[in-house]
Amino acid sequence: MDPAAVDQVRLNFNPQTLLALNAVIGLMMFGMALDLKLDDFKRILRSPKAPAIGLAAQFILLPAFTFVLTLIIEPAPSIALGMILIGSCPGGNLSNVMTYLAKGNAAVSVSMTAVSTAAAIFMTPLNVALWGSLNPATAPILREVSLNPLDVFSTIFVILGIPLVLGISVSRVWPALVDRIRKPFKVFSVIVFMCFVAGALAANWHVFIAVIGLVVFAVFIHNALAISLGYGTARLARLPARDMRAVAIEVGIQNSALGLVLIFDFFDGLGGMAIIAGWWGIWHIIAGLTLAFFWSRRPLAQPAEEAA
Repeated sequence: MDPAAVDQVRLNFNPQTLLALNAVIGLMMFGMALDLKLDDFKRILRSPKAPAIGLAAQFILLPAFTFVLTLIIEPAPSIALGMILIGSCPGGNLSNVMTYLAKGNAAVSVSMTAVSTAAAIFMTPLNVALWGSLNPATAPILREVSLNPLDVFSTIFVILGIPLVLGISVSRVWPALVDRIRKPFKVFSVIVFMCFVAGALAANWHVFIAVIGLVVFAVFIHNALAISLGYGTARLARLPARDMRAVAIEVGIQNSALGLVLIFDFFDGLGGMAIIAGWWGIWHIIAGLTLAFFWSRRPLAQPAEEAA
């Protein structure tokens, strides 16, 4: 497909499907929040360095570097805006599991997930509006849809903020029940989301096949940039090896499901954006598990080596 033609593609979604997508994402966020406790937020006050470095990389450096990347590789405008949107999303649901598998600091990962999910209510619409408007290719799309950051804030609050508060509250009030349902509920919600994505791909298979070649390279470079920014920033800050692994994975595993919701709610399923978000959702799992497997087989540096 001609790169310019992807900007004209609209994926096939009806209002009922969009409502279901919002519900599925809310369900996933609720399942993730069952793993969180108020202590995860308090932990940042006690040991703020690693989570603060990670959050700066996630919400300041990654959106800015994504903007620069879109100027360098010059993809189709809708693909560029999709990259900026994904680069503005918080960490993904699987980042904590991947950090554990990579022998990283799971406490840092969970703390970052908790705070980045809350911060995304403000930071995601702010970054999309800022960097999207600064790119000459993507600015016309934002003007065409008249994107209002307050509207994006409201949507993110509903699908992230409310499930986050409910999940933490349920975990606090009924800890024994949550211990029994936490794992099966998370598995169930992920399976439901995967089935939803599979159905969406089947309904738009001809479009996906036609444009996938345009986004594979962009997503590969973008994901490598995200992981490198997380690890490089943590290394420059002289964090311990376990913390560096946690920050790298947290910054590199984006919540592409949230990106899909925003694309269909505010951009009418714009082809390049939706395919970028969809392929991100597949690729970051492959990349994250590969990185976790690699790190799991490498011994952690001893304290003396870290100091050196």
